[in-house]
Amino acid sequence: MVLGGGPNRIGQGIEFDYCCVHAAFALRDENYETIMVNCNPETVSTDYDTSDKLYFEPLTVEDVLSIYQKEKPLGVICQFGGQTPLNIAAELEKAGVKILGTSVESIDLAEDRDRFRKKMESLDIPMPASGMASTFEQAAKVTAQIGYPLMVRPSYVLGGRGMEVVHDVEMLKRYVDAAVGVTPERPILIDKFLKDAIECEADALADGTDAFVPAVMEHIELAGIHSGDSACVIPPISIPQKHLDTIYEYTRKIAVKLNVIGLMNMQYAIAKDKVYVLEANPRASRTVPLVSKVCGIQMARLATQLMLGKKIADLKLKPKKFPHFGVKESVFPFNMFPEVDPILGPEMRSTGEVLGMADSFGLAFYKAEDAAKQTLPSKGTVLITVNDADKSGVVNVAKSFAKLGFKILATGGTYKYLVQNGVKAEKINKMQEGRPNIVDAIKNGEIQLVINTPAGKTSQYDDSYIRKSAIKHKIPYITTIAAAVASAKGIEAVQKGKGKIKSLQEYHADIK
Repeated sequence: MVLGGGPNRIGQGIEFDYCCVHAAFALRDENYETIMVNCNPETVSTDYDTSDKLYFEPLTVEDVLSIYQKEKPLGVICQFGGQTPLNIAAELEKAGVKILGTSVESIDLAEDRDRFRKKMESLDIPMPASGMASTFEQAAKVTAQIGYPLMVRPSYVLGGRGMEVVHDVEMLKRYVDAAVGVTPERPILIDKFLKDAIECEADALADGTDAFVPAVMEHIELAGIHSGDSACVIPPISIPQKHLDTIYEYTRKIAVKLNVIGLMNMQYAIAKDKVYVLEANPRASRTVPLVSKVCGIQMARLATQLMLGKKIADLKLKPKKFPHFGVKESVFPFNMFPEVDPILGPEMRSTGEVLGMADSFGLAFYKAEDAAKQTLPSKGTVLITVNDADKSGVVNVAKSFAKLGFKILATGGTYKYLVQNGVKAEKINKMQEGRPNIVDAIKNGEIQLVINTPAGKTSQYDDSYIRKSAIKHKIPYITTIAAAVASAKGIEAVQKGKGKIKSLQEYHADIK
């Protein structure tokens, strides 16, 4: 019996359905009768020919138990449906249901920050300093030990709901006062926020005693952007080999220590030449279909075989070299919400994702942006306006665009900084500085690309109108320096020619 993902929510979608469907196919190939429990008409798992029996019922303890008692299956797979089935797994087990794969105890160990931290300490694996609080006084005490900036969030959330980066005591007080449903049982989690860290993740297949990691994914945006919103690339483009080796080693150690059977997703941050563990999710994750397609490995199918008792050694898995790159980009619904500032943070805002594959990182990034309806221009004018913290990084970005033949427009502070550093640019007014200004230029089609990192709380003027105008007039916009660097590489690759179209099978045939 396979438990699906339930109704569609933002933050949990098709990737879990993909895993459930492949689990049903794998079980059929092993000559088992399959029972699917799901209540979403928009999925493939509820198609009449995916499983032998389909129960179109809500994923509640009561409904699943009554089906279990009627069908008496060998066991229930609940780690492929995302957070929905995991939330009821403990109660199902208490009622006598046999859970296949990773035990409920291991899942709870990973979700419970305190227990997880103790496990990491016993393995000698570093984590950002953290604490828990259910009142402002407790939060202030924790902060005194950790220091700002902080990443705060409620415990047990999906899609990073209610997560925020906090920079000072006022923000902390405001957050604690506004947080709802905080109790000693469900406290606020407070972590040290690693500034300017590269975030990455690894999906693993595990059998309880061994684990295999097909690839590490590097996030293009720096830490602080929810992993569901960040663009990411396989294989990594800027992580040194020693850190990759560390990530492989930590992932194996953690999978074995948590006794994971099936799939596991690990999130890491690399700051000041050190790899930190952010969290472990002993379940299918958003990135499983992407890793499967880029690496040519059927992760959900293999994980199902592991749950049925096969071992990693039986599957004969070997690390492979990829001659190509896969870039995942998130798709956002901002054009439907013209008044919302399209700025990314720790709370997830994307409603879908796309994958671009090519023989170079630049071209793969370009394809992913194109698929996400953010087609990058190959010529024209680029507007650059960044906050003070990003000024040092923007010079190289501007030089890259100038080299590609773009005309550069910049606002006051950015313009001054670029000219001082030898970049040829023209000055343009912000909205409060008179006309013609940025909005006029965007309306008149004089700007083909906007690079704008938010001014933040320190600025007396709100600059979200720049990003909102770009969306309104369908002009691609970029809000992080990392994505601007990637865009320049993408445009450069396209100017050289788009290369020939290859099928997924051809890409897989080239993997050694």
